[in-house]
Amino acid sequence: MDEVARLHFLQDKLRRYNQEYHELDAPTIPDAEYDALYRELVALEARYPDQVGTDSPTQRVGSLELRRNVRLVRHREPMLSLNNGFGFQDLQEFDRRVRTGLGVDEVAYCCEPKFDGLAINLLYREGVLVQGATRGDGEKGEEVTANLMTVKSIPRRMRGSEPWPEWLEVRGEVLMLKKDFERLNERQTRAGERTFVNPRNAAAGALRQLDPAETARRPLVFLAYGVGGGSPEFELPDHQDGLLRWLGTLGFPVAEEVQVVRGESGLRAFFENLSARRASLPYEVDGVVYKVNARIDQQKLGFVTRAPRFALAHKFPAEEALSTVEAIEVQVGRTGTLTPVAHLRPVFVGGVTVTRATLHNDEEIRRKDIRVGDQVWVRRAGDVIPEVVRVVRELRPAGTTAFEMPLTCPVCGSPARRLPEEVSWRCSGGLHCPAQRKQALLHFAGRRAMNVDGLGEKLVDALVERAWVREPADLYRLTLEQWASLPRMARKSAENLVQSLERSKETTLARFLFALGIRQVGERTAHDLALHFVTLEAVMEADETHLQAVADVGPVVAQSLRDFFSAERNRQIIAHLRAQGVHWHENVQESQAVQILAGLTFVLTGTLAHYSREEARNRIEQAGGKVVGSVTRSTHYLVVGRDPGSKVAQARKLDIPVLDEDQWDQLFKEIKA
Repeated sequence: MDEVARLHFLQDKLRRYNQEYHELDAPTIPDAEYDALYRELVALEARYPDQVGTDSPTQRVGSLELRRNVRLVRHREPMLSLNNGFGFQDLQEFDRRVRTGLGVDEVAYCCEPKFDGLAINLLYREGVLVQGATRGDGEKGEEVTANLMTVKSIPRRMRGSEPWPEWLEVRGEVLMLKKDFERLNERQTRAGERTFVNPRNAAAGALRQLDPAETARRPLVFLAYGVGGGSPEFELPDHQDGLLRWLGTLGFPVAEEVQVVRGESGLRAFFENLSARRASLPYEVDGVVYKVNARIDQQKLGFVTRAPRFALAHKFPAEEALSTVEAIEVQVGRTGTLTPVAHLRPVFVGGVTVTRATLHNDEEIRRKDIRVGDQVWVRRAGDVIPEVVRVVRELRPAGTTAFEMPLTCPVCGSPARRLPEEVSWRCSGGLHCPAQRKQALLHFAGRRAMNVDGLGEKLVDALVERAWVREPADLYRLTLEQWASLPRMARKSAENLVQSLERSKETTLARFLFALGIRQVGERTAHDLALHFVTLEAVMEADETHLQAVADVGPVVAQSLRDFFSAERNRQIIAHLRAQGVHWHENVQESQAVQILAGLTFVLTGTLAHYSREEARNRIEQAGGKVVGSVTRSTHYLVVGRDPGSKVAQARKLDIPVLDEDQWDQLFKEIKA
């Protein structure tokens, strides 16, 4: 079966699966198998866009918003992901970073099993469960309250006596015990119904049911692992293990395997112990989560981008399976990186069918001597992209040849180059290359960049294919009639998109820097650059020495910034954007405030009259200060609004200045004077 035939086969098959799932409520395949087939179809349609019709499953399903009868809800506090570790070297590096960040010789950690289930967020008001949602994209998830109400281990009302927090987000995992999973599959077999691949898929499928009665038929359990956020007047326990014990007193089940250890040796011992007991545990786990135990130390360490510095998910050794390399293709990324990818004979690894695996770069291919036709071991660790671990040389067929990286870009034909200090080859075409152009435009319009709502992959594909957009500024030059003429683009949608583009012109320097897609410059680095230099001109003209004065900007990032701003085509792109009206507020006086508030710690309590909690936090952080949740001896100011909690008494006990909103405003005025 050639690729086009396979594409049409998958479209027909997934259309039937969609009808079974969304219309008949009688799915016949596990979610993981469906997802693998769906990803294969997406990849094929990307290679053969002329074969994509409006009735393709990729045009109808694929995001939370498009699922029938699903409501999205925003979490009060984001559900952040964790950085992953895969060996003891990662564990050592994590402990070293934590000790360095805290300036101590040894740290106490709370160690917990990493459940292989579905993360959920439970919102309680005055001790009563009012909402439950999946993790989703971290900011918002699917509202599944009715389904979660059927899980007996989730308390509808907290145990104990008042006072309750006005609101509290309890985080945890919904899963299925191994014994219950086996009984469920036995029941499915006796009933002549499909069996499930693993407990996680069975649990995830249960929560996605449209009828809560169907969820109730599945034996689900809940285990709590933390708190997302709570009303500011309510004081949480000072340590992670104490927080888990406190949740237990409220009626939330927690893992019995939780243990506090000290130092790297304690972490290693816990990991080895749980790994040895993994098969005998009542539920599936795929690793260990380490968290700095003292919550005040967690606040000191803070976060990097979207993950906490104080925690690490240490994965158990990955599952492996044998497959065949059927082809090697080279993909082009947003920054022009050429990445070889192996097309594999489909193989079941870690709960899903894998058909592709990254080969990283040509040096990795040469080191492992991977060739088309080889039998290879494929590894998949959790949600990490599958990779080829090693080749079974004894099974290599005759006539195979070594792989060679192309000397030109497979998309645009521009020369491919590799800098001496890099291992990856890159297309030199820049925005001339459609592959880079499409990804650069999607990145530019992203929610955390310029936040252009409604500009998705299909629209960008159409714009690039018509040669209407060659650089980001071209987006602002298109007329309403041009937008409305694009495929599947109604006039109202075109009007909304034009309005969103107009709104995006007023942005921040941090967002603009991030939107430019500079290599090595992520969201946090862009934010730090904006705070440090205040103006775009200052960033563009800074030499590497001055750039490295910014937190977390080392020689590699500084060189990348200089390379970007030294290129005349990039300066023209910036000039064209500003000519189209893209702007932001630059207040040089704020740079003085940055220097003055640097090192000062604030705590907020109560309801402010003129600022939301997020606005108040941003105001302090943009001036160089730091906002934490608890009053300690290291706190410099407590800012109070209406109905403050017990933090006021704690501040006065520690002789910490307490500022009302007017006094807080006056503090800023004095700083700027």
